[in-house]
Amino acid sequence: MAGSVFLLLLAGTLLCGLLFHTVSQNEAGDRTRTRRPNFIIILADDIGWGDLGANQQAGQRSSQTPHLDLMAQQGMRLTDFHSPASTCSPSRAALLTGRHGLRNGVTHNFAVGSVGGLPLSETTLAEILHQGGYYTAMIGKWHLGHNGPYSPTNRGFDYYLGIPYSNDMGCTDLPGYDLPSCPPCYPGPQILHNRLKRSGYSSCYTKVALPLFENRTIVEQPLDLWRLTQRYTSTALNVIHTARERGQPFLLYVALAHMHVPLYPASYAPHPSEGGVYAASLREMDGLVGAIKNASDASDKENTLIWFTGDNGPWEQKCQYAGSVGPFLGKWQTSRGGGSAKRTTWEGGHRVPTVSYWPGRVPANSTSSALLSGLDIFPTLLSLAGVNPPSDRRYDGIDATDVLLHGKETGNEFLFHPNSGAAGKYGDLQTVRLGRHKAFYITGAAEACGGSTGRQELHDPPMIFDLSGDKGEETPLDPTTEEYKEVDERVRRWREALLYDIATDQSVSTADYATDQSAAPCCDPRHTACRCHTLG
Repeated sequence: MAGSVFLLLLAGTLLCGLLFHTVSQNEAGDRTRTRRPNFIIILADDIGWGDLGANQQAGQRSSQTPHLDLMAQQGMRLTDFHSPASTCSPSRAALLTGRHGLRNGVTHNFAVGSVGGLPLSETTLAEILHQGGYYTAMIGKWHLGHNGPYSPTNRGFDYYLGIPYSNDMGCTDLPGYDLPSCPPCYPGPQILHNRLKRSGYSSCYTKVALPLFENRTIVEQPLDLWRLTQRYTSTALNVIHTARERGQPFLLYVALAHMHVPLYPASYAPHPSEGGVYAASLREMDGLVGAIKNASDASDKENTLIWFTGDNGPWEQKCQYAGSVGPFLGKWQTSRGGGSAKRTTWEGGHRVPTVSYWPGRVPANSTSSALLSGLDIFPTLLSLAGVNPPSDRRYDGIDATDVLLHGKETGNEFLFHPNSGAAGKYGDLQTVRLGRHKAFYITGAAEACGGSTGRQELHDPPMIFDLSGDKGEETPLDPTTEEYKEVDERVRRWREALLYDIATDQSVSTADYATDQSAAPCCDPRHTACRCHTLG
């Protein structure tokens, strides 16, 4: 009986935490400034925690991210920041809704032929800010549904330029670097595509070329990957300039194709000292970020928050075209086979490089070890904008204003990492972070470089690591120790409370994952691979 009462009280406490907190005096002062702030979210794809030069130890290797390093020096580096999931669509859906996949319905990736997308019952950050008077624009990878009402301009964005899903989910005329490499779009009949499939290109997309959308229209198919960075950069600068001319606060969400394969560094020239294709791609990404930062500084420096982070960790099976997880190696798993980054709930799968920059507001040259996640972006930006979210649903993020602006270490007390493809059912919350401890109810590996895999294992009671002395997740705690027993009890109760909260949430959505060949974005179905060009 006492345990049941505790669970109900804990659930009530959890619900209060999930709903937006009463605004503190500091927070009230932050959001009642004469002008509402601008927001720039830059989301890198498949980036490793160790890819950021500022995260590397002195003398480790030369940095490929000087602009981001400068931004960290002039702002705040968040060292314990996590993507909401370890794969694309669920991570992006959680960032834009402030809700776990078990609530918003997006638990795994959408496909080229997906009929649906992020459920229409969900409300995005862009929709709320737009209704609150913000100009909203998005550049880059959407991956939350590309048909009809699911496209970005129907989900709160005034303007959109980008690709509907990952840049390897369609052929191009000049393919980038990938492993295995994929052929270009072939302009011949379909029978040649079938032959390509039989020739070892089974993982390559050959039927539909990669499209570039502007708002709801395909403007190029296949797009030119090698010009994409330049196009994204010029568009971002134009959005910032346009917003300044309008005198309107803005949200700019830049979801980069970097560092997802195929890599396409336009300035790459093979040279041993330059670190190869991946390093060149990092430098190109960093240059794009630097251009956005410089334009923002010149436009409205003291009123713009830039938040750089990643959607998940590196795609290990891509070998030399994958990033670095830094010290978060997932050694318990890798010693048993397989990879421990993207698609897994090991630290390398979801701990991502993160920098927050706002001159005069975010303390310069500061570092925070507060436990935060992409789920926290939604409530934090709404709080800073002085805009309330819909009150008819429950949320999973916290307002991190005090962390960003006041140097407090008041992050999440607990964090849940959803299954993302390596083990278990998609979206299930079977890995729990509580302070310095991390508990696994299930483990599994993604495919490693070289093709090795590890088997799924259930853990009951959970396997628990102390990350403060074991960043590599190599040696779990002894279950017979008092430390283990105390953590196990707290983890169990927090997890039961959250699962109960989700089970009783009347606002839970369900995504439509049905696919149909006719749902694939196609500029001109009369041409092979839907080829067309409407841009000069």
